[in-house]
Amino acid sequence: MTTSQLTGGVDRAPWWRVPQRQVPVLATGALLLVMYGVGVSQYRAFSSIQVVFNVFIDNGFLLVVAVGMTFVILTGGIDLSVGSVVAMTAMVTAALLRDGLPPALVLLIALLIGPTLGFAMGCVIHFFDIQPFIVTLAGMFFARGMCTWISSSSIPITDGFWTGVAQERIRFGDSFVTVSVLIALAVVAVAAYTLAYTRLGRNVHAIGGSPQSALLMGLPVGRTKIAVYTVSGLCSAVGGILLSFYTLSGAPLIAVGMELDAIAAVVIGGTLLTGGSGYVLGTVLGVLVLGVIQTLITFDGTLSSWWTKIVIGGLLFAFILLQRLIGIRKK
Repeated sequence: MTTSQLTGGVDRAPWWRVPQRQVPVLATGALLLVMYGVGVSQYRAFSSIQVVFNVFIDNGFLLVVAVGMTFVILTGGIDLSVGSVVAMTAMVTAALLRDGLPPALVLLIALLIGPTLGFAMGCVIHFFDIQPFIVTLAGMFFARGMCTWISSSSIPITDGFWTGVAQERIRFGDSFVTVSVLIALAVVAVAAYTLAYTRLGRNVHAIGGSPQSALLMGLPVGRTKIAVYTVSGLCSAVGGILLSFYTLSGAPLIAVGMELDAIAAVVIGGTLLTGGSGYVLGTVLGVLVLGVIQTLITFDGTLSSWWTKIVIGGLLFAFILLQRLIGIRKK
């Protein structure tokens, strides 16, 4: 008798076989470990825990923005406005603080900017059936234009509350992280729970897998699409606030290209560009990979910063090819 006959006609996969949807995430994790190992072997100071903490400190705002982008890409969409929304949020924050508004009110206003624009773009995408690329491109130009309208030059932040939060250090022995890192990790935890255990998360994955099938199943496709762009806008607003803590200023040309970094982190983290498969943990690993690349180049000291873009471009090609190969194997 064959194995399938003994098991009632069902061929069970070996326990060691990894599900195909998890292969890109595991590949990203392995890549991160290899890169960290190379850093430790080449530079003695690279093994310091503060180096790891610094990667989170320097990329906390990007991590939050990439989490929002994960929701959008999981549905098969794209959001090109996130970098400009981050800049607009930082500019509005700096301008309102300069004018003497209370920090609590500034926080509330800043947090409303992103989701409001995201909700508007989601409505246009759904009700007018326009490609997300075009709608979010318009949102990108609008938000960037608003930055210049607010001020054509950088606005420093000198508010006592803002500077106090920016300079606060949460210590772990001789090492430390900032408040922004804790906020970013809290956003990651909430997003991971939402995608894994809530109805919204199930709808996001279902729509990304097949919008037509999701519609036939009675899932709220339109409402979910609007929701993910609203979530992306909210994450961009939070990222803008964290960036204002990081730089203690707002500038019209800040965060240029951040939308591309966010997309790169999500794709390197294993989320399919066609939607339906991906993990927030993978996005975290993708951001860490980008951070470690920057750190390695900084430690080397002889390479131009453009090498960061070159390496990221190569990794994107590799992971897109990996996704394609996995898709072919599924067929």
